[in-house]
Amino acid sequence: MGFFQNIFKNTSGDLRQLIDQGAVIIDVRTPAEYNSGHIKTSKNFPLNELKQKVDELRSYQKPLIIVCQSGMRSGTAKSFLEGRGLQAINGGSWSALNNIV
Repeated sequence: MGFFQNIFKNTSGDLRQLIDQGAVIIDVRTPAEYNSGHIKTSKNFPLNELKQKVDELRSYQKPLIIVCQSGMRSGTAKSFLEGRGLQAINGGSWSALNNIV
């Protein structure tokens, strides 16, 4: 379990607090995956299109909670966005985060 705790360091309370403070939930799954189920307030920015969407994401001027199916793509997206100066948090699985939203 320690491995996964290191990957997903944020607790549900931390994520809930960020959402309450205005963080934007970004789902990096494909449009087909997103359309099959997603967090109501999330925005779909597929991982393969993220490079072209950095300025749009920056315009939110809020922390970004990144989700996907399992947490792997959201981890990749988090690293990519942090490398471009954005505050990004790996929220892990969209369905797990949906249970606390």
